[in-house]
Amino acid sequence: MNVWLNGALVDHDEARVSHADHGLLVGDGIFETLRVYEGMPFGLDEHLTRLFVGASALGLPAPEPAELAGAVRDVLSANELTNARVRITMTSGTGPPGLARSGRRPTVIVTAVPLVPWPATATAVLSLFRRDAQSPLAGVKTTSLAKSVVALEEARAAGADEAILLNDRGELCEATTANVFCVLGGRIETPALSSGCLAGITRDHVLDLARAAGFDTVEARLPANVLREAEELFLTSSTREIQPLVALDGQPVGSGEPGPVTVRLADAYTQMIRTALAAGG
Repeated sequence: MNVWLNGALVDHDEARVSHADHGLLVGDGIFETLRVYEGMPFGLDEHLTRLFVGASALGLPAPEPAELAGAVRDVLSANELTNARVRITMTSGTGPPGLARSGRRPTVIVTAVPLVPWPATATAVLSLFRRDAQSPLAGVKTTSLAKSVVALEEARAAGADEAILLNDRGELCEATTANVFCVLGGRIETPALSSGCLAGITRDHVLDLARAAGFDTVEARLPANVLREAEELFLTSSTREIQPLVALDGQPVGSGEPGPVTVRLADAYTQMIRTALAAGG
């Protein structure tokens, strides 16, 4: 398996990151994960745009978009992958002990692995952990994911697949690695970005698909009780696409089966991908 590290393809056994890299030591970095369909990195430009927004938020210099796009394609080609999960990671690079950066070149890594499909449905718990919607880094896809890791462990210990997090105001925010959607009375609701959630690329596509299908859509600061009132819940992310959430805290969501709105949107998303593939990306 080959990875792209700081401008060159190297065998994964030979890839080395310094013990002094601040991505390792203090979580000073950002990343993007995207899905590859039949050799096509779907939404690559959108992911790169978000990566550069995140880099700007952290004050990190970033490589040229063309360089990273080429790195993604080189990694896919070198590993002969057509359906894959790609991750682009950028840290502030090596630095002195403590928090101060060295100002040296960032560390940039591109990896790809064969795609492991997500389960058809998921269950979740409402986590004890909260997102800080007031943070200047709210919604930035940083590598500082300890809270999400522990929240996911919390869910797994309860026999669930995912954890849903509220923000510090007690509003619905997101799952550990996904945006959350609620269906109430046929209306599709999802937390506004001001709730502190990630500006998900799949989230945006789903909102566009929902509007095109004639659904009312709402992006708002949603109270936590929408989770209990919703007829349907679903999660979205680049690798999972649209995943129905069929139980929360051990109680069924709606009928306990994927709901009709979720199924309709999932079908529309699949068709969108097929159209993109037919058009060559």
